[in-house]
This record gives sequence, structure tokens and C-alpha cells, in this order.
Amino acid sequence: MGRGKVEVKRIESKISRQVTFSKRKRGLLKKAYELSVLCDAEVALIIFSSSDKLYEFGSATIDKTIERYYRCKNILDNNRLDKSTQSWCQDLINLKSKYESLLRTHRYLLGEDLEDKSVKELQTLERELEGALFATRQRKTQVITEEMEELRRKASVKSLY
Repeated sequence: MGRGKVEVKRIESKISRQVTFSKRKRGLLKKAYELSVLCDAEVALIIFSSSDKLYEFGSATIDKTIERYYRCKNILDNNRLDKSTQSWCQDLINLKSKYESLLRTHRYLLGEDLEDKSVKELQTLERELEGALFATRQRKTQVITEEMEELRRKASVKSLY
């Protein structure tokens, strides 16, 4: 017959809690030992009881394992930082390229640096400029029309008084 499922919550009875702690601690230390022997793993286990007693197991010295842990953790943190830095550098390169492209386009629209442009490229630029000029004139006409309507409306309101 198998064991029933144990509900994991704090054991209220101090004596039962101490007995369970002792048995489970012994089992956990045994499992840590087995893992280190069977898998040739470096294992460190540190347990503090509720009465602040220290229990420990280390396949190597615990200090050596903790030192190794911090060394690995620093390497991982540095790798994350390196990936983040690489991402920022890539973003910077992309933005710089986009900025230079916009500057070049701006110079072309001003009629600068056109010496190395082919006839086809110049015709494309001319069409773009004509389109931009048409849109600008349309907007200017719209603004002037709106201003004239506003002035007419104000004039008609004044004439009523």
C-alpha cells in the first residue's frame, strides 16, 4: 500500500514538526550524498533549523562550492550584460544608419550632392519634389481659404452690430 498525498503546510504541533524535520533532513542529506556519488556532481546543502542549528553536506568543501557558485553567477550576469550591451550597440548602429540615410535624402531634396546621381535617380527625385510641392500648395490654399472664411465670418458679425 502506498503513502497518501501529504498536504504541505506548517505543522502546528512542535513535537511532530521536530520529528518531521529530523526525518526529512536525514532523507534530504542522503539524497544529496547519492546525487553527488551517482552523478559525480558537486553538491552543497545547507540547512538551518528553526532553532538556528546548522546542518550541512558538501561533496567538496562547502566554501569551495559557494565560491564556485559566485564565480559562475558573475559569469552569467556578465553574459546577460554583454547580450544587453550587444543589443544596444546593434540598435545604435541601426539608428546611425537611418540618421545618415535621412541626412543624405535631406541634402538631395535641397539640391546638394547630386553629382553622382544618374538621370533616372534625378527624375525620381524630381517627381518626389513635385509631389511634395503639390501637397504643400494644397495645404497653403486650404489654410488661406480657412483664414478668409474666418475673416468673412468676423466681418459679418461686426456688421450686425
